[in-house]
Amino acid sequence: MGKYELKTKLNDAKVEDFIKSVENDQRREDAFQLLDIFAEVTGEQPKMWGTSIVGYGSYHYKYASGQEGDWMETGFSPRKASLSLYIMNYLENYPDELAKLGKHKTGKGCLYVNKLSDIDIEVLKNLIKQSITDLRKLDYVTKDTR
Repeated sequence: MGKYELKTKLNDAKVEDFIKSVENDQRREDAFQLLDIFAEVTGEQPKMWGTSIVGYGSYHYKYASGQEGDWMETGFSPRKASLSLYIMNYLENYPDELAKLGKHKTGKGCLYVNKLSDIDIEVLKNLIKQSITDLRKLDYVTKDTR
């Protein structure tokens, strides 16, 4: 099997410049609020991953298949359709938190929220914190020290 290379990589683009470029006023305001929420919970500085994802922390993974790479521990993107919140370690592992969160939709590791006022911010903070704790316990993950 050939080595797969991730297109979305950590880069030196300015997070604030990216958020200022978000056209939707509500989405832009929520993105600035998310900067504070994620920084508070993770203790990490925001970094750009690709052209549209704000990530916090990073880790190195290596699967049994030999596939390996680097990825953010958590993050978000103010997309046109909704805010995409990246909660690693599979959302189905957190049914109690999701039940208390408020109005949202989910994918494997993505939480989709129309606006922050639709959800309970304290529940979001707990979800982010727990997912990072659980992610760091996985046997194919090592903390990236970059």
